[in-house]
Amino acid sequence: MPEVFHALGLHFHQPFGNLVALHNSGERWEAKQILWCYDRTTRMLEGYGDVARLHASFSGTLLKQLEDPGVRETFGDVVNIADFMHRFRCSNIEFVGSGLFHPVYPLTPPADWDAQTEWWQGLGRHLLGRERFEGFWPPEMGFCMEMIPMLARHGYKYVLVDSMYLKPKREMRWEELRYRPYLARHGGAEIIVVPRDRELSNAQLSGLDPGWFQHEVLERTKWCDFPALVTTWTDGENGGWFRATQVESGFWGFFYKPILDRFRAGTLGFTPTHISEYLRRYPPTEEIEVHRGAWNTEHHWGGDFTQWTGSLLQKKGWDELKRASDYYWQVKKTFDERSSRISDAEEVRHLIMRAFDLLLTAETSCNFYWGSRWVHRSFDDIEQVYHLLDTAMGKMPKKIGQEETEETEK
Repeated sequence: MPEVFHALGLHFHQPFGNLVALHNSGERWEAKQILWCYDRTTRMLEGYGDVARLHASFSGTLLKQLEDPGVRETFGDVVNIADFMHRFRCSNIEFVGSGLFHPVYPLTPPADWDAQTEWWQGLGRHLLGRERFEGFWPPEMGFCMEMIPMLARHGYKYVLVDSMYLKPKREMRWEELRYRPYLARHGGAEIIVVPRDRELSNAQLSGLDPGWFQHEVLERTKWCDFPALVTTWTDGENGGWFRATQVESGFWGFFYKPILDRFRAGTLGFTPTHISEYLRRYPPTEEIEVHRGAWNTEHHWGGDFTQWTGSLLQKKGWDELKRASDYYWQVKKTFDERSSRISDAEEVRHLIMRAFDLLLTAETSCNFYWGSRWVHRSFDDIEQVYHLLDTAMGKMPKKIGQEETEETEK
């Protein structure tokens, strides 16, 4: 019998401003259910510290809302956000990093990747109480090989990828492609890729019996001639399975705790683990490549990003984002070259920084996820980006050579 390990992860995400928007639109009950999901997580781990090995990814847009004093006050009668954030910091949960405004990295301008990644790390260290994050959860599981140098530069050791997109360099068995981490290299950098089992993750999302899951894991890994790592990862606050107010009938009471109880009793057959623990014991040595792709959504399989690019308006939105990003970097370069000759340099710097913040906000995946319905949010931000950058350019002196030419012509 092979050694079998299970790494379970939950992804927590809300579109920027969504909690208050639900409150203001009369959907306060939904906001309550969402917040109870966050509050419930660490409570369900109480008494299981010796065996619980949970992973969590928080989007930057959610962390910003949980940090906001206005959000905390608005829902103060529902849950104590400061309290459950403290419990998250004190837990043994393995947090993984992400992008600040939840961008689909392969679709966003690469020039903006570093900021999305680094700014999340600053917010994550502050709110989640970890100095470093070994793993990275790509928003929407959108991954491409070109991200590897950027992720390595920011200190990440592993990245979660969908099992559907592994591209082996030799013929591999079915179970090898799903239950074994590998090295991936690009541009002189490397990272460990950890496959997420798509089918078992789908089951985790919609409700599953612990006995069925136990049997399925053991059946899927019985031919493994290596220590198998079964990784399941889903949203952690969407659907009745996670939002059920009766804990005994939802994810935590019906599935998660029974799994841990069986492990304690020695009857489970596999071991809950943190990915970082597994990788320290069994570091990968074999290299593979990974196809571009995202995780499956309700209507699409993710490989062609149709969920975020399928309509004409969605495509137009991505084109405008690329143009706005190019313009930002052009203006920033101009400012860096001429800042010493600008009388109100701090004001101009503030305009440029504000434009960049709006640009990154416009890149959030939620603006493009719902077909054409939310793309206007990106257009609204982009319009402000251009206004701020145009204003900044107007406050900067022209090139010295150009000034001299214009003076001579006069």
